[in-house]
Amino acid sequence: MRRLRSEQTGLSYLSTGAEDAPVVLCLHGFPDIPRTWAPLTECLGDAGYRVVSPGLPGYAPSSLEGPFDISTLTRTVLALVDELSPSEPIRVVGHDWGSVLTQCALALRPDRFRAAATLAVPHLLAFEANIERYPAQLRRSAYMGLFQLPMLSDRIVRLRNFRLIERLWKAWSPGYEPGPDYFEELKVCLRSSMPAPLRYYRAMLSPKVIREVRQLVGAGPIVVPTIYLHGERDGCIAPEMADGQEKHFSAMFEMMKLEDAGHFLHLEQPAEVNAAILRWFEGH
Repeated sequence: MRRLRSEQTGLSYLSTGAEDAPVVLCLHGFPDIPRTWAPLTECLGDAGYRVVSPGLPGYAPSSLEGPFDISTLTRTVLALVDELSPSEPIRVVGHDWGSVLTQCALALRPDRFRAAATLAVPHLLAFEANIERYPAQLRRSAYMGLFQLPMLSDRIVRLRNFRLIERLWKAWSPGYEPGPDYFEELKVCLRSSMPAPLRYYRAMLSPKVIREVRQLVGAGPIVVPTIYLHGERDGCIAPEMADGQEKHFSAMFEMMKLEDAGHFLHLEQPAEVNAAILRWFEGH
């Protein structure tokens, strides 16, 4: 495994596998780090893929410069795709915010992708529609409201050595512990990155950003073959929020809900998640 840096995008990334192997780009979410993809990287690497796992913009040692609106973040991801594989379409995996950016990238430049796997955050239009049917999701998403208060939330997130971050992990993936060394690596990243990771949430509520994202993902169904995975015990995004999202995909689409998994399902149930993603990629 090598740590490299894209001077064009400012993204620092981990790369495993031969330079000429088919590329799989893995995008993490909040609050997380590229290490989250270690089990999947081993699986895909053994299958002959080159796995690239960047720190998203705003997550050190990637660039901390904004803006952090979804359109800008998507363009950064696409620029990295073009740098990694100028001519051949790649495969992509996205969890949480990585799922959001994957959806937008698939909608904007479907020609750059052969297949996709998204985890834990369903198609944005399905999420929006299901809020009315499942208003309890508003309680699960209350942390987003906190993050709209810059000075207060910046301070609260840092309190007691990022105690809030540990609580979010416990609430979102009940019963799962990534281990103290994982949390320490995550906290080192956050100490160097704050408040950039929270600025994703502040940017997403801009009327201009909302309008741009709706236009992008609402322009037509996603035409890239996509598999979606969600944990039934997810404490961040209720599994019901994914209901009906298949209508937003016109290519092959599959949805899997894992009974014994929460929000960080790829770490909780790596064997099942890895097998499903590998099967999907090998078939496309």
